[in-house]
Amino acid sequence: MKLDEEIQKRKTFAIISHPDAGKTTLTEKLLLFGGAIQVAGAVKSNKIKKTATSDFMEIEKQRGISVATSVMSFPYKGKIINILDTPGHKDFAEDTYRTLTAVDSVILVIDCVKGVEAQTERLMEVCRMRDTPVIVFINKMDRPGRDPFELLDELEEKLKIKVRPLSWPINYGPEFKGVYKMFDGTLNLFDPENKSKVSENIVEIENLDDTKLDNTVGEEDADELRENVELVEGVYDEFNKEDYLKGKMAPVFFGSALNNFGVKEMLDTFCEVAPFPIGRESSTRQVEPNENKFSGFVFKIHANIDPNHRDRIAFLRIVSGTFERNKFFKHVRLDKKVKFANPATFLAQSKAIVDEAFPGDVVGLYDTGTFKIGDTLTEGEAMHYKGIPSFSPEMFKEVINKDPLKAKQLEKGLTQLTEEGVAQLFSRQPGNIKIIGTVGNLQFEVIQYRLKNEYGATVDFKTMPYHMACWITSENKDQLAQFIRVKVSEIATDKEGNYVFLAPSAWMLQKAHENYPDIEFHKTSEFKMSLV
Repeated sequence: MKLDEEIQKRKTFAIISHPDAGKTTLTEKLLLFGGAIQVAGAVKSNKIKKTATSDFMEIEKQRGISVATSVMSFPYKGKIINILDTPGHKDFAEDTYRTLTAVDSVILVIDCVKGVEAQTERLMEVCRMRDTPVIVFINKMDRPGRDPFELLDELEEKLKIKVRPLSWPINYGPEFKGVYKMFDGTLNLFDPENKSKVSENIVEIENLDDTKLDNTVGEEDADELRENVELVEGVYDEFNKEDYLKGKMAPVFFGSALNNFGVKEMLDTFCEVAPFPIGRESSTRQVEPNENKFSGFVFKIHANIDPNHRDRIAFLRIVSGTFERNKFFKHVRLDKKVKFANPATFLAQSKAIVDEAFPGDVVGLYDTGTFKIGDTLTEGEAMHYKGIPSFSPEMFKEVINKDPLKAKQLEKGLTQLTEEGVAQLFSRQPGNIKIIGTVGNLQFEVIQYRLKNEYGATVDFKTMPYHMACWITSENKDQLAQFIRVKVSEIATDKEGNYVFLAPSAWMLQKAHENYPDIEFHKTSEFKMSLV
């Protein structure tokens, strides 16, 4: 059957890490191996003249960081690989959390100099909640870093997962000579001059006792490698694919993404062991990929991918069945039929029209404002996919319009940018005051920059003294009305018109709980699902 064949070809994963560990650089190199690009770009460009394919927004090129999840697809060895490159910066963690709902496995990038960092642990917790399979790539081996065994111990201790190295570095830092691949017994030699093309510098050796090894890397390094590999074989369990798929064991690879090194080994192994598209839980039942009826959910919205056309694109992860161009599907939240004339697949900013897509694929749908994050599309069944929350913001600022003539552009810009999910928009009366809530400061800079450059609206921000935003609901309508009347200066509405309590402090929130026992205070917007 065609559907089953197509499912067997697909692998969908996200690349996650702490900022600056090398996610975007690794993505570039994966695209290079897939033949999707001929020359790899770099995030922080000094010698390399091309910026990274996945960092296509102007602000990303300027700062050398990723601020939005990019979606890329390419063929490799008969498989279709779908990569989602996520922002590492904690201010955009929400975008990353949502992306993790749309993938089947993860590649976690660790910087060999810094080891496991706070953001890494947080991301790993999300993976564990869903038992997502993880492959670890220890990056920047050509820099003076920490001992590989020390790094492995830290991974096990902090991320609470069993590890198993499948490649081993020959030295590290300036002495770094290459990587020995344990699974096929070949040696890959390091060439620091080769940064943006694919290298084939591989030496085949029979086994570790082969004299070719001594001649290639020198006796001392060869003996050390033999000892280390023996130690690895003795200390770490054999690689078990079942344990990996259950999220209990992580294979580890060593390399240097910037220098194109160790990446291919990981990609080849990934193609062999990573899971095919898996089913998802919906509000009514478990949905499996090989079902004939189509279903999928929107996990991300991006405004202005092409600044010339002001387009908005909703990214849809296909869970089951076949998605077809120009076919009518049911938009569950709005309860209406929609069809798409030009759905697209992406290589970051460049895109191609797609006629059909299968489970595991991520499709971009041109959106005129009909989609919100978490929306479900089906062939008629009324259900919602779970687990795509909006979190309560921690920072609040009032938007001050510096150019009253551009009020219309500002309104449009705020609506579109907050629908992407990086920030939330609240309106407070009287005076229709616009308040933006985010989880980090960097988002305000990004919103300010994009409002000016993409919509022509200049704004300032004024910090508001709020501690947390809670959505409020109650079956006791009188009590809710009284609460809204008493707390009028701390009540706002979100974009859907739901009431939100902007609590000035944790103590005030606690008092509100005590004084109004019939009101429920929700910290995520998941409750909306149950109201539908």
